[in-house]
Amino acid sequence: MNAYLTPEEILQVRDAALETGLADPMVRPLLFDGIMPKYRGTLPLLPAPGRQVHSDLNEMNRVERLVDGSVPLEIWLRNAVAQTTEAEHLAVLQRALDDVARSAGGEPDIVAELPAPEIKEEIVHRDDTVPFDFLRGGDLAGLAVARIKVPPYQGGSPLQPNGFPHAGTGWLIAPALLITNHHVVNARTGSGKDRPGADAEDLQLQARHAHARFDYDTDDVETEEATVRELVAADRELDYAILRLTTEPSRPVLKLARQPLAVTQGDFVAVNIIQHPGGRPKRVALRNNLVYEADEHDVRYFTDTRGGSSGSPVLTDDWRVVALHRGTRRVEDVMFQGRATAFVNVGTQMNSVMGHLKANNPDIHAEIETAQHD
Repeated sequence: MNAYLTPEEILQVRDAALETGLADPMVRPLLFDGIMPKYRGTLPLLPAPGRQVHSDLNEMNRVERLVDGSVPLEIWLRNAVAQTTEAEHLAVLQRALDDVARSAGGEPDIVAELPAPEIKEEIVHRDDTVPFDFLRGGDLAGLAVARIKVPPYQGGSPLQPNGFPHAGTGWLIAPALLITNHHVVNARTGSGKDRPGADAEDLQLQARHAHARFDYDTDDVETEEATVRELVAADRELDYAILRLTTEPSRPVLKLARQPLAVTQGDFVAVNIIQHPGGRPKRVALRNNLVYEADEHDVRYFTDTRGGSSGSPVLTDDWRVVALHRGTRRVEDVMFQGRATAFVNVGTQMNSVMGHLKANNPDIHAEIETAQHD
């Protein structure tokens, strides 16, 4: 694989770590929290703290992912961000984390850096409360959301070396149909022009060897994993893939919004994302989640997501799905709720996905429509 970060970017991360005190040997265990101990034990130990940080970064930058599907450099950067308060150094570390997470997840380059207007102060002074039943609806919606792991194949065999599974999020759109991103099932590292694609046969193999883990709300409780029978529909441009599960799980499906989401200037529309960031236990983004803009194909919004969130449902406050989350981009110099930077995340309008299915996979479209009206 190509390295996640260039040598120049590694040096920038190293310098930020040195200047903010992250090179202290006492801090090193915090930076490696969540990274497999067996892998940590393979890293060279050096007497000079600065060289140790540089060595750690270089070693992790050469590792696509570990046997558990985790990306050590991504975890290290996430921990470094959590330990950093200085704005200048935080920006360097956060930018590196965004780039690594996007590349590790195989997200396509889908959004340019958008000139975003400031969101005015009145956003803070409006009624953001929701009915208490909102919580019950979210709890019910979460039952349909699963963590997906997809192993890469090439030429009909498991990809070697580094053939470790890629993680994403999926959700039930019909009783036996799970929808996620195409790039999740593609299970390749890289973004944009550098993102390789699995051929049709390998894509099916990857789908059939994928596992979906429902009710993965904590690491403290083991839950069963559902297996996949086949990939029944997909489109790279709209970045969706629909998997038929081997056994129909006994749980509700998520309902789709009846109309595509539309916003006009001055509207304050919130969306919520149930996700498995980093392939870890389920989380939900409920705060700082206003829609930035929407058009015929995409919804763009300020909501916290990470690698592994790809394929998550983007839901309105009535817990209907308006979009399929597929990627994240940083927007610089935007004031959002008092912060000088913010993220623009992007999801494909479900109306576009359903239109594509109707034209290209009418049987699958009809199956979903039937489930949506039950």
